[in-house]
Amino acid sequence: MFEALDGRYGDTDALIASAVPPLLWSSYELAKTRRLDAVSVVVVASIVLTLVATALGGSARLIQIRDALVTGAIGVVFLASLLMEKPLIFYLARAASARNTEQGAARFEAMWQNPDVRRTFRLMTAVWGGGLVMQTAVLCSLAWVWPISRYLLLSPFIGYGIFGLLLLWSLWYGAKRKALAGLPKGGAIL
Repeated sequence: MFEALDGRYGDTDALIASAVPPLLWSSYELAKTRRLDAVSVVVVASIVLTLVATALGGSARLIQIRDALVTGAIGVVFLASLLMEKPLIFYLARAASARNTEQGAARFEAMWQNPDVRRTFRLMTAVWGGGLVMQTAVLCSLAWVWPISRYLLLSPFIGYGIFGLLLLWSLWYGAKRKALAGLPKGGAIL
């Protein structure tokens, strides 16, 4: 969409217009399911950040990194949650477990008493927080040196690639921790 509108409307307006399809998709998903999901929240937050950046006189470069800035903010929240008794990854995993079984949340609360479980969730939170902040740093630096069209083409691959590496590491690490703890394969993530 950016390529089609860039020549006629300029970088900034073309970037703003390219936010319309994801906004429409998020609105459709919200209307269909009647609940917010994490992806939709990130999309809407990035679009709001775009509008704020535009209202404050944001450049095309600033607008194109809006998604990376939201991802970086989430990474910072993950890292800040390490100061809490239970880090953010614990709450996300507990919520996922509670959706699958009625006893899921209670089982997670009981697991928290194990020092190995606490260390595991803290390490996973630190790795995810650091990884998301690193992803933001990489994408923001590329936004300043690459032409907008190249950034728009390649940044999703870089972002999803880093996210995929974090997910693969989490699956590997979770399986390793389960094996060390002697939990069955269907057991909760450690």
